[in-house]
Amino acid sequence: MTPVIPKWKFWLSYLFEIHLESRESEINDTLHLILSRGRFQLYTENAIYSFEDLYDNFFQAFKDLHLDRLPTSAEVLILGYGMASIPLMLEKKFQKNYKYTGVDIDEEIIDLANQYILPRIKSPQQLIYADAQSFINSTSELYDMIIVDLFIDDLVPTKFEKTNFLEQVKNQLKPGGLVLYNRLANSEFTINQADLFLSDIFKPIFPEAHKITVADNVIIVSDENYIKP
Repeated sequence: MTPVIPKWKFWLSYLFEIHLESRESEINDTLHLILSRGRFQLYTENAIYSFEDLYDNFFQAFKDLHLDRLPTSAEVLILGYGMASIPLMLEKKFQKNYKYTGVDIDEEIIDLANQYILPRIKSPQQLIYADAQSFINSTSELYDMIIVDLFIDDLVPTKFEKTNFLEQVKNQLKPGGLVLYNRLANSEFTINQADLFLSDIFKPIFPEAHKITVADNVIIVSDENYIKP
């Protein structure tokens, strides 16, 4: 059942954050859901997982991309679905009616998404409880866009930084399709790590790859021709 949030709480959230609930899971020690600036924000101790259209990493990236080069009803795979910030943002802010397959390994996040966000999204969507690597290795579907947003707190599990994972992602991409890969870049160390990942791991598989710098992250784009000049 979708929780009913009184309108006054949305208005009040523009003045200060309103805590809605916290949960523990096998994947994340603690998940906090709040109302902030009229949006649902999901965060852990060190990272924001979802923040509707204020999930700035992808909002800025989408603004910088030629999304019109994708089919109007593109098949989109999101590995690390969170609370569906990406489909909500693409639908509401970019007027895109894509078809989404979302994969997330945390059942608590899936439950929160089902309760608070998914009923507000009109685009077709399928949310799957699974490990992203297991899913990408087993699916036979091909996608126009694959978004990799895989964090446990503020860390990307190392198995998602491996060549074999990226090769399988490429295998599930339609010709001319696009991969977006989110990386932390909020310190000299993490910036260097992101650059090394791009040059040593990502580019050998996607030679036309480039990065978009957004706030404290970089979004690695598999084909720089999608990036606006």
